[in-house]
Amino acid sequence: MHALTLISFLFFTGLVALITWVVTRRDDHASTRGYFLAGRSLTFPLIAGSLLMTNLSTEQMVGLNGAAFTDGLSVMAWEVVAVVALVLLALFFLPRFLRSGIATVPQLLRIRFDEGTQLICNIIFLLAYAVILLPIILYSGAVGLQGMLDLQGLTGIQSDTVLLWGTVWIVGIIGSVYALFGGLRTVAVSDTLNGVGLLIGGFVIVYFGLQAVSDGSGILAGWDILKEANPDKLNSIGGAEQQVPFATLFTGVLLINVFYWTTNQQIIQRTFAAKNLAEGQKGVLLTGLFKLLGPLYLVLPGIIAYHLYAGDDIRADEAYGHLVFNVLPPYLTGFFAAVMVGAILSSFNSALNSTTTLFSLDLYKGVINKNATEEQVVKVGKIFGWIMALAAMIIAPLLAGQESLFGYLQKMNAMYFIPILAVVLVGLLTKRVPAVAAKIALIGGCAVIGLVYFVPPFTGVLDVVHDFHFVALVFVVLVAIMLLLGKLAPRATAWVHEDAGKVDLTPWKGAVPAGIVLVILVIAIYLAFAG
Repeated sequence: MHALTLISFLFFTGLVALITWVVTRRDDHASTRGYFLAGRSLTFPLIAGSLLMTNLSTEQMVGLNGAAFTDGLSVMAWEVVAVVALVLLALFFLPRFLRSGIATVPQLLRIRFDEGTQLICNIIFLLAYAVILLPIILYSGAVGLQGMLDLQGLTGIQSDTVLLWGTVWIVGIIGSVYALFGGLRTVAVSDTLNGVGLLIGGFVIVYFGLQAVSDGSGILAGWDILKEANPDKLNSIGGAEQQVPFATLFTGVLLINVFYWTTNQQIIQRTFAAKNLAEGQKGVLLTGLFKLLGPLYLVLPGIIAYHLYAGDDIRADEAYGHLVFNVLPPYLTGFFAAVMVGAILSSFNSALNSTTTLFSLDLYKGVINKNATEEQVVKVGKIFGWIMALAAMIIAPLLAGQESLFGYLQKMNAMYFIPILAVVLVGLLTKRVPAVAAKIALIGGCAVIGLVYFVPPFTGVLDVVHDFHFVALVFVVLVAIMLLLGKLAPRATAWVHEDAGKVDLTPWKGAVPAGIVLVILVIAIYLAFAG
């Protein structure tokens, strides 16, 4: 059994690597445009595949299914509300980003405000990616793989700590090689290949999981048993005591989703590389369509695991790996583990590629060495990428013991998501708000959320108001402060958003109708499962 699992795992992992190398071996990896922006050549299938896979890592597969194991269907908010954010990206943000000709979000803030605002945003992104994002991707990946592949049995290593460190470092090194030697197009191609595998694998888990629930009587019988036995777990409306109470969908949950899908460098870098606006919009909206399927493979398996293993003393974040290991045949376990490794690598190398882009183009070329050649910028980016990767590999195992991995991730993300989103939105929607307002919002927003999250007695605020309502309140206050400063001490001249002329900005004719349909489907899904 172990041999078959391992052989199928190595085969599928090697196959993706080989196809990626064949497709991208002649690409331009020497220039900044080729390395960081794939030569601005990405078409909609690659954009959609890469967006989906950058998002779909094990912090999603393990973390969100773990949250569903505890709270049921209400945690699907992180998937379904994302569709609304993607529609906003396609129709509002992306046309403005591509008009600016930017490679990073901080570059937009330099164009709109000044170099100081860009520098502050850069430092916030780099710190967040080094301390929060990259380590969580590696840790959740290691936890998921340990459950799926029975690494103790495969390796003979009985120490959980040794296995965790070993898995983190192996995955981290492989991911670093993809990201730092290949550039963005290599990441996008491998993402798309793994995306197909993950979607297939995700639905296969649901199929075998429902078969296990019905004891082999079919998936429809399994679904009926699940509904009868756990009606409270299949309610889309979250209660006040759950991780995602329904009211938070309209405050913090919505804002965190909007930042994640519209302003998060790790995610939207592949949209900056779109061949033109129309291809970018198609790719983003196709991603939205796939996200509607998310609850099927990111939430339902957690509910199935609860039904099967609720009394077995399994921690929530171990539930998904336990389900995969128990319900899949050995040859499919290896395939799915390979796809999961692809998902981990995808998110890790995408975040690492974005980190090197932020450092190389904004800090190194923009501040440290303004006369650097293209080759120097790419070379320094690779060196910095290895430093960040090593830091993430050291921090990742230290995350062991978090009660809810996904809840921890959203809480940590809110600290920098909210201030950056407020500044980007005000920057794009106003002409006179000055740079000092943006700097106050960036530094003040991160400081206030950090104080209330981690420093007593400020933490008492969260006893009165829910986390997600609190961050929404901070967002409103930051926007109000910036608008007030825009009235009291406006810019000397109104900002004009000029076209950088980098790509064709003709929109896709179907963008607005497709966006409307997606939003209607989001509402329909909530209504269908409202308890």
